[in-house]
Amino acid sequence: MSSGFDPHDHSACVSGAIAQAEAADIRLTPVRRRVLEILLESHTAMGAYDVLARLRDEGLGDQPPIAYRALSFLVDNGLAHRIERLNAFVACARPGAEHDPAFMICRSCRTVAEAASPATLDRMANDSGFAIERTVIEAEGLCPKCQVPA
Repeated sequence: MSSGFDPHDHSACVSGAIAQAEAADIRLTPVRRRVLEILLESHTAMGAYDVLARLRDEGLGDQPPIAYRALSFLVDNGLAHRIERLNAFVACARPGAEHDPAFMICRSCRTVAEAASPATLDRMANDSGFAIERTVIEAEGLCPKCQVPA
């Protein structure tokens, strides 16, 4: 699986996520679909007001609840994730798959790469009898494009 930092066929990335969303047994309204498309346009974290500005420019609404409801719906249905550190959102890299992702966040360009939750945490929880219900792992640093060569 490619991360947001790796070269990949982004159009396949987008079309696959849209197809997964359409195949799911959820109500993907035109606004929800457009918000998902906006998040899929790049692997960059976007704030709710950034999404709202795009919706407003496209004539799809100009009130904050429109963006927040659509983003909440996408998160609740596994199509997007909230990046706590940035108070922003990204499209899910593996929609439809049950997972607790970890995120690598570029502090320069805000590109976000999604990875599976670290196996060591899962092993440690299993060994200690701890039942993980939700994890939020966010690592901040510099992506390959933003690193200054030594």
